[in-house]
Amino acid sequence: MASSADPLTSLRRSIASNKPPFATTSSSPTEAANGTDNLAITTHLQFSDPDAQIFSLDIPTRFISSDNPVDLRSIYFAWQKKDVAIPDYIAAAQQLNEELAGTTKVQNLVFVERLDLITWLEGASEESEYIKVSDADSAARSAQVASGAAGGVSTIPSSAAGARPGKTIDPRLQEIYNGERRMGDRNSILRGIKPTVSHSSLTASVTPDTFQDFSHIRKSAEIFLARSRPPPTSSRLGAPPSATSTAPSSHSSMVSLPKKPSRRPDPIILLSPSASSLLRMSNIKSFLETGTYIPPDSALAGSSGTTANILHISRPIASIDSHRPLRFILVDTPEQFKPDYWERVVAVFTTGQTWQFKSYKWQNAPDLFKHALGIYVGWRGEDVPATVKGWGRGVVSAQVEKWNPALGTQARWRDKEVVEGIWSRVEDSMRSKGWGKEGGPGGR
Repeated sequence: MASSADPLTSLRRSIASNKPPFATTSSSPTEAANGTDNLAITTHLQFSDPDAQIFSLDIPTRFISSDNPVDLRSIYFAWQKKDVAIPDYIAAAQQLNEELAGTTKVQNLVFVERLDLITWLEGASEESEYIKVSDADSAARSAQVASGAAGGVSTIPSSAAGARPGKTIDPRLQEIYNGERRMGDRNSILRGIKPTVSHSSLTASVTPDTFQDFSHIRKSAEIFLARSRPPPTSSRLGAPPSATSTAPSSHSSMVSLPKKPSRRPDPIILLSPSASSLLRMSNIKSFLETGTYIPPDSALAGSSGTTANILHISRPIASIDSHRPLRFILVDTPEQFKPDYWERVVAVFTTGQTWQFKSYKWQNAPDLFKHALGIYVGWRGEDVPATVKGWGRGVVSAQVEKWNPALGTQARWRDKEVVEGIWSRVEDSMRSKGWGKEGGPGGR
């Protein structure tokens, strides 16, 4: 069963149904005794939803890295480590390769590949530039074409394909005939109703102004041209339209086909990796999404996962796109950035420490905050650092109430006002830099 199925699709479906695969050391339908949590000795993954399937961890998948397919072991390992930091992921891969002792090897996916894979597995994206189209999708498309549902020509009835009158056809051969498609000439394939002929074929002599006769498709063309033509205007109410407004225009534009919507690049927000920062990866999501500040080292922040190095939040911004919310990517290091990623950075949280910018494209703070909005968040009642004030209008300062362990989140009602003010400045900055519903200034 596993040979005709796709391990990537099976893993994605199991994640969507909240029924993770069963790691086992056996290639047959496994029992609980064969289960293991040690990926170094695991040899197969068994899926139970929607159908029982079992795959070897050494099987190559449709995920392509450096022009080579990545095996299921590396894919499953990347999914297991989706919430860990990049250094921890690399260290875990090295440790697992040492435990495998050269029998096989886990491939270490780079930041962009791992982010794209996790996004696709979680169902947040239907397409991936690193995943080839599966044979099942290609076969389904070919079946639609063969049946006439998605173009092509209709299939031949079984009684008319390759069968001679009065001759018995082997059932297996008949099944092959049923899958054949009738060959035809240009007019039959294009399903033309009449042949398009040249005037030169209707006259005895050929003249230089010989042209093709398309008069038989004028009525059909008028239907499409009328849709693209603006409605006729009249100088007085109830006046009949003029003759020129109803006649087909020779300058009417062709009907434009709808373009396939492209995937909008997600804007990026960079956080400060400093241990003194009030906002880190452990508490930034609750702060920006729910408007509640929680100390990054508290137990409440730890319950949401302190080891995540990539976070996603969605925020509706009607002035940029009124139909769908914007999805933001939050990271605290740009070490895996591609050059074009810097065009997508819209905000940078900072503590005023300049060492934060040493690995940035713009290491000088004034230059950095010309391209992205700077955000400083400190305690209410305390002074803003002089370095932050010296960076000018490119940095917005916000202050939150100090944390009271006795009251907890019940006393954080003023945080939402601070968060809305930050989002308002981010929105103004994005619009001023050319962000729209199709993406940022560098991606349109």
